[in-house]
Amino acid sequence: MKKTALTLLCLAIGLSTASADDVIKGAMKKNFKPEDAIAKKVGKGEASDAEIDSLIKCVQAICAATPPKGDKAVWVEKCKAMEAALKKVKSKDAAGVSEWKKAVNCKACHDVFKGAAK
Repeated sequence: MKKTALTLLCLAIGLSTASADDVIKGAMKKNFKPEDAIAKKVGKGEASDAEIDSLIKCVQAICAATPPKGDKAVWVEKCKAMEAALKKVKSKDAAGVSEWKKAVNCKACHDVFKGAAK
């Protein structure tokens, strides 16, 4: 319990001092892009509960960040869809993995939110 509390405190401190862009880029680089990324494991139905919990926290962190461009409300909506899908996957809901795959459409988010504001 103490370790979890300390981890959450460190995450909160890190998020408060890191720019939104850094939070988003770091999350993508660690949890979505690599071949062994947790996001990809979820899509294959291979992620552990601990990995899913970690990814839920990651999605919550990027949801709180403001995207480099695009509508913040739409950003939050997309993040909430990912979070809801992850919670379904964790609860072993049969629809969870397919909802995750739909919610985690990289190109759809990148086209709208990635890059400098115009």
